[in-house]
Amino acid sequence: MEQNIEVQPARPKPSTTPVNIQRPEPSKGDNNYSPRSHIYVREVKGRVETFRRSLGFLLMAVFALLPWLTWNGEQAILFNILDQRFRIFGMTLWPQDLTILAWIFMIAAFALFLVTTLYGRVWCGFTCPQTAWTFIFMWVERKVEGSRHQRMKLDQRKMDADKFMRKASKHIIWIVIALLTAMTFVGYFTDIRTLFAEFFVLQSSAWATGSVLFFTFATYGNAGWMREIMCTHMCPYARFQSAMFDKDTFIVAYDAKRGEPRGPRKRKANLEEENLGHCIDCQLCVQVCPTGIDIRNGLQYECINCGACVDACDDVMAKMNYPKKLISFTTEHQLEGKRTKVFRFKSVGYGAALIALTVLLVINIMVRVPLEFDVTRDRNTLYRENQEGFIENVYTLRVINKAQVEHHYTFSVGAEGIDTIRWIGPQELRLQGGESALIPVSIAVDPYYLSSPLLEIHFDIQATDDTRIKQRVNTNFIYQ
Repeated sequence: MEQNIEVQPARPKPSTTPVNIQRPEPSKGDNNYSPRSHIYVREVKGRVETFRRSLGFLLMAVFALLPWLTWNGEQAILFNILDQRFRIFGMTLWPQDLTILAWIFMIAAFALFLVTTLYGRVWCGFTCPQTAWTFIFMWVERKVEGSRHQRMKLDQRKMDADKFMRKASKHIIWIVIALLTAMTFVGYFTDIRTLFAEFFVLQSSAWATGSVLFFTFATYGNAGWMREIMCTHMCPYARFQSAMFDKDTFIVAYDAKRGEPRGPRKRKANLEEENLGHCIDCQLCVQVCPTGIDIRNGLQYECINCGACVDACDDVMAKMNYPKKLISFTTEHQLEGKRTKVFRFKSVGYGAALIALTVLLVINIMVRVPLEFDVTRDRNTLYRENQEGFIENVYTLRVINKAQVEHHYTFSVGAEGIDTIRWIGPQELRLQGGESALIPVSIAVDPYYLSSPLLEIHFDIQATDDTRIKQRVNTNFIYQ
């Protein structure tokens, strides 16, 4: 473990430059702006880090395993954009079911708003894919290149065989992780078993190959090179999150009343005599921060609430025999000695909206019929008279079985006040799950019943193996 406390001589004023950032010396006349100076993140261990790693491992396992699950003999989760079908276990969503996807997206958005109002940017620090993969890449970096100090010395060295091998090994592992990540992600949009079987023998489709290569490059670049730039410069969430914060929002914060004045001291120093707070200015909270900020400067939009500084500071406080939680997950009201209110206008409002949207989603799913039935009348020939003197109209029935299992359907037609309407064409249909069919039929009516140019009729479809699956479509029968 790297968190060794060094007792330093007193200095007049602590440095305001975070010590885990190495800022290169600009050359003369060089006015180019570099959005990122390299950050050497120190390893940290503690309860928050253990929880974050455990949660990250669980979420990564879910991400990796979900596309391999099967349901009714097919991939359980498959968002087939080319065929315009989204399969989620026992439910298949078609373009006509986009309202369900809209409800899901709105629920996810309001859930994020509610969590942010209550607990700040815990999404960023614990569940965001950018953070998860960045920490994985940093873990690989530590295993290959060594601790923070070793990495800094390695980067300052001239290129030699050892440095080349370490750098090359690190990037090869990064690329392998990025490739597996990309293939898993693309596996949500195409058959993952086929993708893994065909990709490495160069037989996968151009769409699948291009997508895998693109997301490999994106993962490698974002987690390996961009890192905190994605959080501080490119992610819009970091910019508008403050609209959801208030003094009752739990954030990672430094207790300045207890910590100041900060400064180095001996372990058994008398704080009152030396006029010191509990912060020994060891800079470990800065060294472990993945975005390179000093949390002691107050709330900053770069903070992703990962809690690394909490673990680092708690470890130092324990070694100094001081109370923990100098840096902790707390609220501004708690720091001021006031009570934190969980139920307030924002949290209640977001919670009510989340409940309402969830209820609407459940209702939408419950009333959803896994069947699409449309009727289109032939516009080329308005009507015709057959040999028996009946008037005929031609229609095309379009049927989509939106379920994942086979269904057998029967058709019928009717009109108010007419007992006999002749059906010319097939009246039964069997469709596999996800299949569709176009059925041309003719409807014949005795002109005795046609007192006006338009007669309103209705087509019915009924699944013989499930009485709940049925639909009716109203249309017109034209005469004259």
